[in-house]
Amino acid sequence: MTRIIDGNEIADEIRADVKASVETLTDAGVQPGLATVLMSEDGASETYVSMKQEACEELGIAGHHHEIGPDEPADALFDRIDELNADPSVHGILVQMPVPSHVDKATVLERIDPEKDVDGFHPENVGRLVAGNARYKPCTPHGVQKILAAEGIDTEGKDAVVVGRSDIVGKPMANLLIQYGDGGNATTTVCHSRTEDLAEKTRQADILVAAAGVPEMIDGEMVKEGATVIDVGVNRVDADTEKGYELVGDVEFDSAKEKASAITPVPGGVGPLTIAMLMYNTVKAASVQSGVAVDLP
Repeated sequence: MTRIIDGNEIADEIRADVKASVETLTDAGVQPGLATVLMSEDGASETYVSMKQEACEELGIAGHHHEIGPDEPADALFDRIDELNADPSVHGILVQMPVPSHVDKATVLERIDPEKDVDGFHPENVGRLVAGNARYKPCTPHGVQKILAAEGIDTEGKDAVVVGRSDIVGKPMANLLIQYGDGGNATTTVCHSRTEDLAEKTRQADILVAAAGVPEMIDGEMVKEGATVIDVGVNRVDADTEKGYELVGDVEFDSAKEKASAITPVPGGVGPLTIAMLMYNTVKAASVQSGVAVDLP
């Protein structure tokens, strides 16, 4: 029987650990604070920010939300980031992407204080991740690691294939899988849009992580018998539903689950872990900046 991995259940366990750490910090006079900054009128971005703020409220983290008009000059965003960097009540800063075309994304990431970069995308934090000394692991790849650990799926010596090479998921996911230590030690291949004979590569994977952003690009014929399939993709496709669309992953679920030993669904798989790990990183940042130790597994 294929095991359908319940991301919500795993995320709830992580949130419980985070909440306990929030209480430890609060008892010491420190309330963790996360600032979200939105410079967009994109509906999906607004929803994501709202979900992050709701998670803060649930766990006792102080949520600070800032909105900047998308037509405002880039300096309006940079000045706000500078203010948040200097605010001791803010331990984590997240600028919701995408930003408008007149704002340079790389400059935004570099502007955030690396100790407050709870997304883990500042160049200093990327370098630390690659060097095996991560300050904050990027939320989605770290969430995938937590799923594998919770499900008892050992990565050591396994063949892992990551489909996708984005800075947000693909690259850091591959880095985490090859690291020396728990959750790593896998022989890891990264595939992408220029990969020849993708199916040949994916059929070698004991652990297959799909993160290309292409709806249902991987079907059961591309999955090794008994593989673990982690579907990071979240794609809207037209459907005869009340909303006019449905969410699907990068994996064609019905056919892939016939081959996989364990698989994450979309929705309800990796997604819940992303926000849980953002809360995790925020509490870790508060601990680092305050000097108050917490027990975060």
